[in-house]
Amino acid sequence: MTTTLDRTAPRDLAAELPARLSLTPKTPLAGQLDGAWWPYSRDLEAELPPLTAALDTFWGRVTRVTVNPTRWPVVPHTVAVGGRRLHVGWFTEQDPDKLILLSYTVGRWDLLVVPPETAPAAAARLMAAAAIPGSALTAGLLMADEAVIASGIRDIVRREATWEDEGGACMSPSGNPMRRTILPLTGNGRR
Repeated sequence: MTTTLDRTAPRDLAAELPARLSLTPKTPLAGQLDGAWWPYSRDLEAELPPLTAALDTFWGRVTRVTVNPTRWPVVPHTVAVGGRRLHVGWFTEQDPDKLILLSYTVGRWDLLVVPPETAPAAAARLMAAAAIPGSALTAGLLMADEAVIASGIRDIVRREATWEDEGGACMSPSGNPMRRTILPLTGNGRR
């Protein structure tokens, strides 16, 4: 069996770059997510060390991580992190867009995983939405909402391009060019 890693950044580069995180501020409001993480690639061995290093200062030592394997081509059993081994587990029942981090001393945190190939504007929207204290939105709902937003943006861009290509011709609500008609003017300039 051959496995190909879908990397958007080389492993060495991902290890050198800081983790892109947006965390929920400390509040008594409990939400579905504790923030969002935007990795540079789909390589857990390269991405988890900078993530856990960044979180250690906020949350304490992360000892275990769980993912859904549908979003990660390779899920290692352990990952070397700062001279220790971080245990990695996977569950197909877990939301594919969520990463669960566990600590023996502090507890559990759920992060939305923004896909590495996401455009910066979309990633910013997702990361801000995931960090809202007390939000009832799950990782899957946030990703579905973003897909709708992205579809709407693509439609607007397509319509604007059509407008420009047609020389500013009138468009029907379905996006098709409309025929131009000239209405006769009455004697006082009214139609």
